[in-house]
Amino acid sequence: MFARRALTAVPRRIISVRAYSEGATGSTRSDGSSDSFTKREKAQEDFYIKKHQAEQIAALKEQLAKQKTQLEELEKTIKN
Repeated sequence: MFARRALTAVPRRIISVRAYSEGATGSTRSDGSSDSFTKREKAQEDFYIKKHQAEQIAALKEQLAKQKTQLEELEKTIKN
């Protein structure tokens, strides 16, 4: 009728977990205080963001200038 199978025990794998503590490891502190490293890191990030935004604005201004010249050319062709 039904075939019988022998049940085998599957060995369990051991998993180790490393717990990290807050503090000198560079993780965010819960009390909100900051040290010179986090201030320097934030300043570098802010500098990068401002530089990137300035590049984007320069590219947009260049596109705007191209569009203005194209618009002027189209207006000249319409008038003539």
